[in-house]
Amino acid sequence: MHEVRGVVAGTKGARVSLETVLVPDPGPGEALVQVRACGVCHTDLHYREGGINDDFPFLLGHEAAGVVESVGRGVTDVVPGDYVILNWRAVCGQCRACLRGRPWYCFATHNATQRMTLADGTPLAPALGIGAFVEKTLVASGQCTKVDQRAPAHVAGLLGCGVMAGIGAAINTGNVGRGDSVAVIGCGGVGNGAIAGAVLAGARTVIGVDVDQRKLGWAKEFGATHTVDSSTTDPVEAIRELTGGHGADVVIEAVGRPETYAQAFYARDLAGTVVLVGVPTPDMRVELPMIEVFGRGGSLKSSWYGDCLPSRDFPMLIDLYLQGRLDLDRFVSETIGLDDIEEAFDKMHRGEVLRSVVVL
Repeated sequence: MHEVRGVVAGTKGARVSLETVLVPDPGPGEALVQVRACGVCHTDLHYREGGINDDFPFLLGHEAAGVVESVGRGVTDVVPGDYVILNWRAVCGQCRACLRGRPWYCFATHNATQRMTLADGTPLAPALGIGAFVEKTLVASGQCTKVDQRAPAHVAGLLGCGVMAGIGAAINTGNVGRGDSVAVIGCGGVGNGAIAGAVLAGARTVIGVDVDQRKLGWAKEFGATHTVDSSTTDPVEAIRELTGGHGADVVIEAVGRPETYAQAFYARDLAGTVVLVGVPTPDMRVELPMIEVFGRGGSLKSSWYGDCLPSRDFPMLIDLYLQGRLDLDRFVSETIGLDDIEEAFDKMHRGEVLRSVVVL
């Protein structure tokens, strides 16, 4: 048993606290990971606010990189000393999706079997099955993806969630190709990941749309060729004007609201693609004329975790980073300690940061 410090959300809406966490030695199929860095993602705030479920207390943090300390019986995919990015989609290899050669849709992803606890034995629910605002965490070995150790942990870990979701929305789900026009609605961490992904894929025109001038500035830094302030300009008309009057080949909605989804729908070209990567709440509804759905053709897609396959995508993107072709450093607004999480939540809520990253 390992006694470490971790950030816990004890009750709905309450401030997080730094607690003693007991982490078991890994059992069959599990790995114990020394966490080096973990990004502060909006999903962690959703957990604290009870927006995911009510399985309090939560051990927060999930966007992380670290080093495997030990593994349990039967683990062959990683060994102690491996430098890894943690993922929350450990594929099973046996479900319908996996057997059809589409493991990124795996229907039976899994986590560690044993539970981490508070010092008094209270079981903790790890955020997205990871729980990485902690010095050591216990995960399923399939949640560990080995990457080149030359990439610093504070940038490598970003691929564990938000940045991967954005890049994957463009490359994997949207199938952005050379010469395409792309519009991204919502230029936070995920949206700017989508912009970076579109640039990587060779898009000719990349349009960032937001209501915040700071975020539009970030969009330009990540390669947007144009930006649209949708607080003062109709984004649908602006996107059409910037694409020869037609609309974009791919429109990525990274907000998760009915209003912005409708904008994405009408801003795409005929036979174009809409990708929803922003996360809506369960009560949200969108209404579209069926004749428009039929008449515009193309496809309406959702992108969960950027349709990524960690074993394929993480090492490739880290290699691009090391080659200087993917600027992951630009996503890191600040590095902080475990006791700075609440302040990081406040900055994120105010739109002041792309990512605060806890460094251990």
